Amino acid sequence: MAAKPTPVRCAIYTRKSSEEGLDQAYNSLDAQRDACAAYVLSQAGEGWTVVAGVYDDGGFSGGTLERPALKQLLADIGSGRIDVVVVYKVDRLTRALTDFARIVEILDRHGASFVSVTQAFNTTTSMGRLTLNVLLSFAQFEREVTGERIRDKLAASKKLGMWMGGNVPLGYRPKARTLEIEPEEAETVRMIFRRYLELGSVHRLRQELAEAGVVSKRWVTQAGKARGGWPLHRGALFHLLRNRTYLGEVPHKGQSYPGQHPPITDLATFDAVQAKLDETAVVLRPGRPARPPRPHAGAPLKGLIFDGSGARMSPVSARRKAGATYRHYVSRPLQAGVAMRSGAGVRVPADLVEDVVIDRLRRLGLVDQTAAPVDWTEPRRRLSRIEVSAAAVTMRLKREVGDPSDMPHRLVPDDQCSASDDGVAIVIPFRLARRAGGVVALNAAGGDAIDRPRRDPALSAALVRAEAWKRKLLAGEVGTVDELARAEGVAPTYAARLLRTAFLAPDLKRAILDGRQPSKLTLQAIMTKTVPLDWRAQRDLFGR
Repeated sequence: MAAKPTPVRCAIYTRKSSEEGLDQAYNSLDAQRDACAAYVLSQAGEGWTVVAGVYDDGGFSGGTLERPALKQLLADIGSGRIDVVVVYKVDRLTRALTDFARIVEILDRHGASFVSVTQAFNTTTSMGRLTLNVLLSFAQFEREVTGERIRDKLAASKKLGMWMGGNVPLGYRPKARTLEIEPEEAETVRMIFRRYLELGSVHRLRQELAEAGVVSKRWVTQAGKARGGWPLHRGALFHLLRNRTYLGEVPHKGQSYPGQHPPITDLATFDAVQAKLDETAVVLRPGRPARPPRPHAGAPLKGLIFDGSGARMSPVSARRKAGATYRHYVSRPLQAGVAMRSGAGVRVPADLVEDVVIDRLRRLGLVDQTAAPVDWTEPRRRLSRIEVSAAAVTMRLKREVGDPSDMPHRLVPDDQCSASDDGVAIVIPFRLARRAGGVVALNAAGGDAIDRPRRDPALSAALVRAEAWKRKLLAGEVGTVDELARAEGVAPTYAARLLRTAFLAPDLKRAILDGRQPSKLTLQAIMTKTVPLDWRAQRDLFGR
């Protein structure tokens, strides 16, 4: 008679990242559980049985171990109640390699193992563990790519002025992908802005609001729990007074874009509040010593910049009667009044040469692409010398910046890049010219030497407005363009022409919001020309 197999106690674990579809009679968790149960049944001859208990995590990400059912499962493994964990796929258990290592450690410590019913491998061998690590690496990669895609979509939607969720500011209520004004709360917000300008102190404002019974926004979670309704503390007031959402804008990562929601306060009041906040922010507390200034404060290239003859250039600034401050880098001999050879002495506007340098460092990926204002600590660490002549700026980088072979491909075509034992030299065509009453830096072709964004306010606002109109049409809030025009108080022909903006190619929309649109792409061109629906034809019409 054959020996009776040793009982193997199996626990079935299921997981789904989102709650979508879990209310259905037969959902993804049920399908996973049935497949795992069928697999355990096929191993009944080996003594496999399913233990009592359900380990389902519906609506929990695989990128964390903070899941209630998984915690209970690990606790039961620790108490010796489970021999094998059965999952439909490995990524149902976890999508992170580090978390997987922790789970395997717990399983090994208590003599347990796990099985994936759709992926056949043996984790008792080195090859099996390698296969498992490869699978988990792809699962983790998929999770990270999904996160990047969601973040990109969030950023693109906010550039179009959409409200993408989060804590709703006091004074508004959410409606689809935008915000509506809550009249009573909006009046409270306006009062807070007015009183701050009158009092000039957030501390006194907080006391006054607390005495008046003004509280934070009240709201209810999806689970039905009440939140908010607390007295406004100083941090909340600072955030409220700095929040550009009240100007009808959508802030995102240090930038602000025209929103599709109405403003609560006007620009003049908001700017006055910001000026007062900035003014009070620099006041030192009694007895606290002033922070020593950085060595390059106000002149970030000081000590690094020289003219074509090798003479050091020093920062010089002058304040005009109108209040504007003009900064220059000037050759030392010129400051001393010493006559120099033609073209040797140089005087350049500081902001132009600084912008050229930081632009090229950004192109090379040596400084943060999004930092604003620029922190010059890292750029100065990368630079060894800047040389300015009448026709070019030569930027010399330290040798440790990396392999220079790929650098020419990241620079503009007119730039020249060379490497030596001392480092990397980048020669940037640079000449000064007067344009529109000011001085600009030109490249060899006569174009702007600095790739700087220039947002067209009218075009950006038209794009945001057109997107909001398009959404109303697609959602059925209005049936025709004529109905839309009547609701918006504009002529039907104007509405139809403005709507063309909403049907531009995605890259053209992104360029408009970033301020890098082609020169031919203007609001007048969109309103007067026949704009094709084909994206390629649009790029040919307006330029790339």
